[in-house]
Amino acid sequence: MMKEHAKLMKAISSAGEIIGRKKLQKMIYIAKKIDLPFYEKYNFHFFGPYSEELTLRIEELCNLGFIDEVHEKKGGYFQYRYSLTETGNEFLGHYDVDMPPLKNCMLDLNEQSSRFLELVSTVLYFDGLSREEVKEKVFTLKSKQRYTEEEIAEAYDYIEKIKQVAQNETANQ
Repeated sequence: MMKEHAKLMKAISSAGEIIGRKKLQKMIYIAKKIDLPFYEKYNFHFFGPYSEELTLRIEELCNLGFIDEVHEKKGGYFQYRYSLTETGNEFLGHYDVDMPPLKNCMLDLNEQSSRFLELVSTVLYFDGLSREEVKEKVFTLKSKQRYTEEEIAEAYDYIEKIKQVAQNETANQ
């Protein structure tokens, strides 16, 4: 049971602190899509790929005291901050997590905006389609976000960049 939980703890630990539920969802999804060993199931939702499984695991980790979830009132909405607790750090120290290195990858993903990660994860969700078809999906499904063709091109470039970051990290282990 704890194997997949430990992987999420490792990802959060590598990122330091992740601000936002949406960002956390997108970071894990993108990591999964670039072949890091995350196995949560995702469906397409309002903000792109979403995993109920991931939400439940994070809730369990918070309940166990391994992850700290801080709620902050930000204007008209609540924002969530996730970080590993001292107890979570101790647990990871005693648990052998079979994962490739992911610190640089998680740090890079964490530096991106939630809006951009939403676009990148949406592009990855439709990776079986042509670029033109993906662009149409983005313009249709994400019309309220008003993504531009340039941003979609940036998303494709970023996907290649983050794949390279992950490959370099694995090669240098």
